[in-house]
Amino acid sequence: MIVGVPREIKTGEERIALTPAGARALVERGHRVLVEQSAGLGSGIRDEEYAAAGAALTTREAVWGETEMIMKVKEPVPAEYPRLRAGQLIFTYLHLAAVPELARRLAAADVVAIGYETVQRSDGSLPLLTPMSEVAGRLAVQEGAYYLGRAHGGRGILLSGVPGVPRGNVVILGAGTVGLNAAKAAVGFGADVSILDLNLDRLRHLDDLFESRVVTLASNSFNIDQVVQRADLLIGAVLIAGARAPVLVTQAMVERMKPGAVIVDVAVDQGGSIATIHPTTLDDPIYQVSGVIHYGVANMPALVPRTSTFALANATLRYAIELADRGPTAAVRTNSELARGVNVWRGRIVHPGVAEALGESPVPLEACLSTGGR
Repeated sequence: MIVGVPREIKTGEERIALTPAGARALVERGHRVLVEQSAGLGSGIRDEEYAAAGAALTTREAVWGETEMIMKVKEPVPAEYPRLRAGQLIFTYLHLAAVPELARRLAAADVVAIGYETVQRSDGSLPLLTPMSEVAGRLAVQEGAYYLGRAHGGRGILLSGVPGVPRGNVVILGAGTVGLNAAKAAVGFGADVSILDLNLDRLRHLDDLFESRVVTLASNSFNIDQVVQRADLLIGAVLIAGARAPVLVTQAMVERMKPGAVIVDVAVDQGGSIATIHPTTLDDPIYQVSGVIHYGVANMPALVPRTSTFALANATLRYAIELADRGPTAAVRTNSELARGVNVWRGRIVHPGVAEALGESPVPLEACLSTGGR
C-alpha cells in the first residue's frame, strides 16, 4: 500500500502522524511511504530522518494524489476537502459529531474514514485517544494555572498556595483518562482538587489512588452547581465516544463563578461540556464570558508537539500496519477495534454517534462490506 503523511495545516498544529520509526516499520513490510517535505519539523523531526528510514519526501500534491491511505493527526480542514479522493482511506482524529459538515463532505467524497478517537476495545477503552487524553489532561492544569495569573486576566491565584494562604480550588468534571491525568497534575501542583463522575467505580479507583488528596463527588446538577461556584479552575473532561459531549455547566452556573476564574474544556472538540465554551486556537486561546476566562483550544496536545507526536505514533502504528497489510475491508472484518473506529464508509455514515449528530440513522458496517466494500 502507498501511505501518505501530509503536513498538518490546522492553525497551530505542529504534530505529525508518523515518526521515522513508523515509516521504517511500514517500509520493511513492503509498503511505500510518502511524507510531505518539512512535515515533521514542528515536532523536531528532520526530513533526513524520514529519508534514512526509507520514506520518500515529496510535495503535498503527491501525498494526497498518489496515496491509498492518508495518515493525519487532525481532521481534514476545508482547504483539504478538494484533495479527498474516492476510495481513499483517511486515518486520523475526526470528532465528526461536532463538525457535521465534515461528515457530509467525507461521505460525498466517497472515502473510508476511520477516527482514532472511535477505535475501541471490547472493554470500552479507547487506545488511540488515551495518549492524547493523557497529554491534554495534564496540560489543562498547566494552562489553567498560567491563565489564573493576574497578568492574563485571572484571579491571581497560585494553585499550591503558601503557608498561611489557602490553595487554589480545581474542579474536574469527568474521571476518565483526561480527568485522571488532570487530577495527577493538580495534586502535583498542590491544589485543592475535587472530581465528579457518574461512575462510582471510577470514583472509588481515584479515592484509592489519591486517598485524602482528592475529593470525589457523584456527578449531578446540584453537586456541579455547588462546586463550580467554588472553583478557581474548572476542567471539562467528559467524553462519550463518537458523540457530542453533554452540556453539564449552564450559562447561569458560569455567571455565578468567581470573577477571574478559568475554564479549560478539553471536550470542546466534541462540542464541549460547558454551555459558554467554543473552540479557540493556540494562536488566540482565550476569551471571557461574565468575567470568567474560557480556554477552548481544540487541539491542546499540539502545544507540546514532540511529546504528543511520539505518544500518538506509539499507539497508532500497529493499527496502521494492519490497515496497510490487509487493506481496510479485510482489516475491519478481522479487527473489531478498527471496525468500531469506522465513521464513514464510502458515502455512508456508519458510526451511531456521528449519525445521530446528523439526524440520520447509521448504516451497519456489515451492510457496507457486503457490497464489495462500497
